[in-house]
Amino acid sequence: MVQGRERIELYETRTYMIVNIILFQNFETLDVFGPVEVFGKTDEWKIKFCSMNGNYVSNLDNVSINTEKIDNIAPQGVLFIPGGQGTRTEVGNTLFIDKLRTLAEQSKYVVTVCTGSALLAKTGLLDGKRATSNKRSFDWVKINSGHVRWVELARWVVDGKYYTSSGVSAGIDMALGFVADVIGLDKAREIAKNIEYRWQEDKTIDDFAH
Repeated sequence: MVQGRERIELYETRTYMIVNIILFQNFETLDVFGPVEVFGKTDEWKIKFCSMNGNYVSNLDNVSINTEKIDNIAPQGVLFIPGGQGTRTEVGNTLFIDKLRTLAEQSKYVVTVCTGSALLAKTGLLDGKRATSNKRSFDWVKINSGHVRWVELARWVVDGKYYTSSGVSAGIDMALGFVADVIGLDKAREIAKNIEYRWQEDKTIDDFAH
């Protein structure tokens, strides 16, 4: 058993990856907490909730989360962008989009769920890249960028460091796929089993595309 100073030294020598989750008013609950359930099952990943101005951010499900100001976070590891009704407002928020662009450029990975891909597309960083989004909002998402290679038949899509998923619960499938890519397939399957989730491992299968 590791005790006392040995435990501290073990903690200090580990390499931790930060998952910076960017929130805005009226984010979609499961877009965030489905993947958080997955990411939280890894020992080396730390989750931070951030927003443009900090303080509490709430949504239509009466969920309120205390966040750090986006300017105070270190752009490292993973930048996570959820979807939700709030994307309709934030897609026109130039200051917010500019901040996302800077953070995305500096992050090792960028992960979006649902209409969060519309926000990332608005930065121009998805130009020429493959991406997907919520199929019920697909037409709206596509009008925000005609330069993205939008993939309609996909549960989630990976193009370089960019991971984009279809709607809501698809974020859990993508999060497990992300874990499989970064840590290993066995770890992803272990997490899926522990949370009693039937993981759709094939990212090209999307039962909701039509």
